[in-house]
Amino acid sequence: MNLKLKIWRQSDKDAKGGMINYSIEDVSPDMSFLEMMDMLNEQLIKSGDDPVAFDHDCREGICGMCSMFINGEAHGPDKLITTCQLHMRKFKDGDTITIEPFRANSFPIIKDLAVDRSSFDRIQQAGGFISINTSGNTQDANAIPIDKHNADMAFDAATCIGCGACVATCKNASAMLFVSAKVSQYALLPQGKVEATDRVLNMVNQMDEEGFGNCTNTGACEVECPKGISLENIARLNREYLWASTKG
Repeated sequence: MNLKLKIWRQSDKDAKGGMINYSIEDVSPDMSFLEMMDMLNEQLIKSGDDPVAFDHDCREGICGMCSMFINGEAHGPDKLITTCQLHMRKFKDGDTITIEPFRANSFPIIKDLAVDRSSFDRIQQAGGFISINTSGNTQDANAIPIDKHNADMAFDAATCIGCGACVATCKNASAMLFVSAKVSQYALLPQGKVEATDRVLNMVNQMDEEGFGNCTNTGACEVECPKGISLENIARLNREYLWASTKG
């Protein structure tokens, strides 16, 4: 099929960007969206133009790198998938596809469609871990009995890949769904109880320092999340934060 593409081009975070029109032909409906982008870049390189910069790594929905806003939706028109898992069969011959980077002040543009999501890394570094002694004292994984329901909820929270779709979709550019998932995966398990107070206070404070907005319970983040992270995690984060604040 033949497609028209409107792609955001920007040389760096300080440069003025704009939408540039491209045409691409003979796109197979079985191609992934990133394979279509590869095809476009080959076309641009052959014609002597600068290829479109975009993030990618695993190309199987695990790493969270392929952050694109496609036709006004994070990761495109399909649900519970990342951009790399989106296939061209979701589009029709002659369609015009608008492709933009994830937009948030806390995600500055590196170039074109690639954004800097290191703010997420700094939130993780602030408290998204547990401190353990591994000097010959490691415990068996099943040594501590854990309620099945809590284990399942912790696992569901831990599936967050930190792609940033929640931030890009939110009208407030809030990172609450991401932070709540990272807090919840530890808050629900006994291993995370020891540092629970410091963890939630430090991670929320770091989130605020990074300039993310506040959550107003719109729910767009849950809808667009490729891993289906639940809003229940945000409620849990608020409870954990309130408890930690009163305890401190």
